[in-house]
Amino acid sequence: MPYSLHHGDALSILSELPDDAADSVITDPPYNSGGRTAAERTGRTARAKYTSADAQHDLADFDGENKDQRSYGYWLTLNLTQAYRITKSSGTALIFTDWRQLPVTTDAFQAAGWTWRGIATWHKPASRPQKGRIKQDCEYVVWGTKGPVDPDRNPIYLPGLFSASQPRKDRKHITQKPVEVMRQLVQMCPPAGTVLDFCAGSGSTGVAALLERRDFIGVELSTHYIKIARQRLNEALRASTGRDDLDLAAPGSD
Repeated sequence: MPYSLHHGDALSILSELPDDAADSVITDPPYNSGGRTAAERTGRTARAKYTSADAQHDLADFDGENKDQRSYGYWLTLNLTQAYRITKSSGTALIFTDWRQLPVTTDAFQAAGWTWRGIATWHKPASRPQKGRIKQDCEYVVWGTKGPVDPDRNPIYLPGLFSASQPRKDRKHITQKPVEVMRQLVQMCPPAGTVLDFCAGSGSTGVAALLERRDFIGVELSTHYIKIARQRLNEALRASTGRDDLDLAAPGSD
């Protein structure tokens, strides 16, 4: 089966996955960011933080947004440590973050054993200008490897800047990433390799992986979003194989 989708707490499920099960980790964890004060960052829901008041959608909220920076760093370190064990030698990891959480993300990344190699930028053209301020139209991807880089294993050349707006039509998740960006990032995984995403959300990383002919292991806590992810993954698998007759049910612990 090209993908498996597991429903539950990321750390619990990661601890049950075998060594060397993945070639790349690509994930978009809850940032636990937003707000001017610690109370605003820990006391507001994801929807309150990341959705404007006049947003033309009513997307479901998600848990995991109530950590202060220290507890977020601890949580991320624990999960990235398990992901490190699961990833093959010279495998890659790419972790989304924003400007507030960039320092703690790079700390957690290295504390978990990964060798930090750099930061890529995701530029969002549709973001709003802010009067008297510099426009906040970028998020970031912290990336690195498990041990040395092996350029012969996957000889690709990717840019350091990716530009695409969040999807507006048929958007499924509050913080959904553009599939066109994710399709480029999953190329960090060698052809026919396996991508792991322990915060799968609505499944954009997995959709990109399947469209790029990689296998996928996803973990998602939300009952609401795992159903959406499974539907999107099945659609991507049909598209990548050209078979509309597939009757799919992803294996996993849900």
